[in-house]
Amino acid sequence: MALRIAVTGSPGVGKSTLVAKVAAATGMRVGGVLARDKRYKDRRIGFELLDLASGAVGILADETGSGPQLGKYRVHPEDLDGLGAVAVENALNCDLIVVDEVGPMELSSRRFVSAVEMAIASSRPMLVVLHEWSNHRLAKKIRSTFQVITVTRENREPLVDEIVRTLLGKN
Repeated sequence: MALRIAVTGSPGVGKSTLVAKVAAATGMRVGGVLARDKRYKDRRIGFELLDLASGAVGILADETGSGPQLGKYRVHPEDLDGLGAVAVENALNCDLIVVDEVGPMELSSRRFVSAVEMAIASSRPMLVVLHEWSNHRLAKKIRSTFQVITVTRENREPLVDEIVRTLLGKN
């Protein structure tokens, strides 16, 4: 069985930062997608998507656009499908698949959900950021089949080394 780790926790606790640090520290060929804050001055105005293998950047959601609205943000389905889902699909050729995040914005895309399901069906190790309260069937599947770790401000730094050791089989 492939090694599967999901991190969850409160918004802003550092889940995406933790996953980015783990991905960089493993030395593995990493593919998949990372979500990053899109900021103007000190204000978050949306979220970017980063394809970890190619370095391509797109917009997951911001305050403009015509896609599904979640809170004050509107999802950009063309980037979520064309960059986010494709990054996860292409990650099937990598040593580690990263998916940040399985949450309401990402789950608005059937193609993204399908890409994550394909990754789960593969034999590749995975590191996933899981929305804290999602009841979507994919989130439920991840909770029941992955090792789920809750990230806090107190444990987020030590977790980097712990997760890297686990992924590299050194635990």
